[in-house]
Amino acid sequence: MNNKDSTNCTQDSKNHKQNIWLNDLEILQKSIKYNFNNQALLIQALTHKSYNKTTNNERLEFLGDAVLDLLIGEYVFNKLKNSNEGDLTKLRAAIVNENSFTKLANAITLGQYLFISQSEIKNKGRFKPSILSDAFEALIGAVYIDGGLEYARNITYHLLELVYKEIDLDSLFVDYKTALQELTQAICGVIPEYELIDSSGPDHNKSFTMQVKINNMQYAIANGKSKKEAEQMCAKEAYFILKKR
Repeated sequence: MNNKDSTNCTQDSKNHKQNIWLNDLEILQKSIKYNFNNQALLIQALTHKSYNKTTNNERLEFLGDAVLDLLIGEYVFNKLKNSNEGDLTKLRAAIVNENSFTKLANAITLGQYLFISQSEIKNKGRFKPSILSDAFEALIGAVYIDGGLEYARNITYHLLELVYKEIDLDSLFVDYKTALQELTQAICGVIPEYELIDSSGPDHNKSFTMQVKINNMQYAIANGKSKKEAEQMCAKEAYFILKKR
């Protein structure tokens, strides 16, 4: 094969990869029933910092978090017309979190479209809740910029109804801290102790690592976007460990 043929083969390979990539973006846009006017925004929303340190989805994630907080608050407000403020707050917290956003991301198989580094791919980054949750927030932030609040609302509402067959406190909210405390008092006669191990990230996107101890023994470590969320995750893990015993 001469150099010209080799160059043509290389170019054909690049064109083939680009076509596959563009087809993937088309499939994603069909799944959310929204076509981006600015495709660069969509690409940025799908780009993890491991893939590109300077142009990634962190800023869009920040915006999407705020948009989702508003839309999900609005959704539960309209859905549960007889619920009081306290119940609505609990319901919103049960949906506005990493675990819930990961479910919404998985509903559109978002992980397969992400741009992440080879090392993250090897570490199963396409399935990591933190990466999927952040990417979902970024995607909604990108839709908000590109098309406005109504399109972001349509996508969010559709996915909520697809993933959650019931939107109520009995189905969504379990106060694992209270449940764990009641369990430990019954079994051990003590209450759990929560400790902050670490916090990282910028002020607008902090991550907190908490641990829970029972009788000075560590039962669980968990991360969250707030101390309360991390404590709930710790309590949930410890609760099921104790229940099994």
